[in-house]
Amino acid sequence: MRIITANLNGIRSAASKGFFEWMLRQDADCVCVQELKAQQADMRSEMLAPEGYTGYFHYADKKGYSGVGIYSKRLADEVIVGLGIADIDAEGRYLEARFGNLSVISLYLPSGSSGEDRQQVKFDFLARFYPHLAALRASGREVVICGDWNIAHKEIDLKNWKSNQKNSGFLPEERAWMTQVLDELVWVDVHRTLYPEATGEAYTWWSNRGQAWAKNVGWRIDYQLATPTLAATATSATVYKAERFSDHAPLIVDYDFHI
Repeated sequence: MRIITANLNGIRSAASKGFFEWMLRQDADCVCVQELKAQQADMRSEMLAPEGYTGYFHYADKKGYSGVGIYSKRLADEVIVGLGIADIDAEGRYLEARFGNLSVISLYLPSGSSGEDRQQVKFDFLARFYPHLAALRASGREVVICGDWNIAHKEIDLKNWKSNQKNSGFLPEERAWMTQVLDELVWVDVHRTLYPEATGEAYTWWSNRGQAWAKNVGWRIDYQLATPTLAATATSATVYKAERFSDHAPLIVDYDFHI
């Protein structure tokens, strides 16, 4: 089973840069996308249902903002749109597709980089999302949560960690929350577990400022977190950088697991 997660920073922009042609060559079972920046009326046929795939989406209420999707080869048995929390769901941040006992989730966790107000929104999201993560772990289902978590967990996960300790995405509170998710709830960070020492090759996001992409001054903020049994079947994880569809790069994970 191959699962891909990719923050598109605008699905129309990514499509114009060849994302869907690339995606169809990957032969993935599921592709989770974030930051659609589109409503249903904006979506062309290749975006709604690429050849061989069914698309499921959670659009934000606000035009040109947020939104998540899942493309799957197999029809989902059930699709859960949103968390059932009105202000979070208005931003289109959570979509879960169920295939038998497997749940594949596309997640777009808020960024707090635009200011203190949005950082507080992010902290509120973390506080309210944690019980949902606990419930998923207790459900008995195999689950993989794919997406842009907007948190670099450890110093190894970004190039300039020393100068970013007071910046959103690497705040002590955010990193401590991620530690709780991994250590107390026992979710598994698949890429980091496969490649404990990986640094620059693991980055998934680069600022558009300066020469961040050219110099690989990046952050690892896109993850696939999985339940332990599912994570143990992961055989490889790669960040695709040969083409650039967004300010993020797709994360591809292969699992010895069948939908």
